[in-house]
Amino acid sequence: MQNVRIQDLSHHDGEVVRLRGWLYNSRGKGKLLFLLLRDGSGICQCVTLKANVSEEDFLAAKGLTQESSMEVVGTVKLDERAPGGAELQVQSLHVHQVAEPFPIRKKEHGPGFLMDHRHLWLRSKRQMALLRVRHRVISSFREYLDQQGFFCVDSPIFTPNACEGTSTLFETDYFDGKAYLTQSGQLYGEASAMALGKIYVFGPTFRAEKSKTRRHLTEFWMLEPEIAFADLTEVCDLAEGMLRYTIEQILERNQQDLADLDRDPEVLKGWNRDFPRLKYDDAAAMLMKWQADGSYESDFKPGDDLGAPDETMLGEHYGCPVMVTHWPHEVKAFYMKRDEEDPSKALGVDIIAPTAGEIVGGAVREESYEVLKARIEEHELPLEAFQWYLDLRRYGTVPHGGFGLGLERTVSWLTGVEHVRECIPFPRTLQRIYP
Repeated sequence: MQNVRIQDLSHHDGEVVRLRGWLYNSRGKGKLLFLLLRDGSGICQCVTLKANVSEEDFLAAKGLTQESSMEVVGTVKLDERAPGGAELQVQSLHVHQVAEPFPIRKKEHGPGFLMDHRHLWLRSKRQMALLRVRHRVISSFREYLDQQGFFCVDSPIFTPNACEGTSTLFETDYFDGKAYLTQSGQLYGEASAMALGKIYVFGPTFRAEKSKTRRHLTEFWMLEPEIAFADLTEVCDLAEGMLRYTIEQILERNQQDLADLDRDPEVLKGWNRDFPRLKYDDAAAMLMKWQADGSYESDFKPGDDLGAPDETMLGEHYGCPVMVTHWPHEVKAFYMKRDEEDPSKALGVDIIAPTAGEIVGGAVREESYEVLKARIEEHELPLEAFQWYLDLRRYGTVPHGGFGLGLERTVSWLTGVEHVRECIPFPRTLQRIYP
């Protein structure tokens, strides 16, 4: 007997197959039951007619509770009206366990309750759809970069120093000394790029910011490509190309998930176009104009970093992701290269997405040993901890650049889910480390 995943049922019309999963819901009475079975890849309606199964199996089907686990054997029948486009005409079933009463009901539950039961909430239609879209985003990133000749490398999670300052570090004991949980894999990614030319790091990162906003997590996943011999335009082109490829993949392969999330595909289609690119000074002038005419309220003034209201205004104005480049160097990291035509500006880029804010932060890196050493000292960072990083500028330094992309913010943006805590299986926030 062939075991088949629900997502593949349309390829087995008329065949007898076995599905294995959990009861999502059931209805019916008398001699006919409709069992909605989920297996993670989708939901299938299993039509259970008393005349077609043994009396023992029919009684077992009637006694199933939500999330009971079972195996069902039957004939696949294509039906456009059925969930997923196919249903199963049941011949027999085997129950592994009749589940205890499930704590998450159809009634409204508060976010605290749902987060306390996150290990069970993941089984809901909406949360399963989010996890599948998250998977598609990850696989699309990898596919695009692999096709562009990038190599995936790993950066350490334990680090001896900060990447972007010490105020948001998690410190931990490390044998006879101290270590920190990584804020970014970028610095080590630069070392790998000097070996392989084009690389990307993808892994968890940690920020000890005491932030409670819907856009922040203390543990999140970040994708960080790094390119040797790259300028700012190449960094921007790579980020835009990858995001647009990802949009195309979701539209093609996650149609049911978008439907389960009540996400209009036309919104995503509208984002698959050239991303506007503007310099920080132009963006600042626009924001000041909108403040003056009362379009929005913000404390922003030229020279400041952008806050959530400012990012929201820019995203809504353009109606698609927008790239802001050439930032005041004071608001950017020490390793960013300055613009030769205007040394007050850093050659950085942020991609601001509608509803999600900043999803990408990138830059050209400073390749001069003397300049970088002076920056480290200027920021009062421990020079000895960065000696290996300075070595990259002593042995074959080249212009190079890259970016970091927050996975959860990107999933939030693409799916229209308001809070990033739903875009990671088990969120870690200022107030939550359970379950």
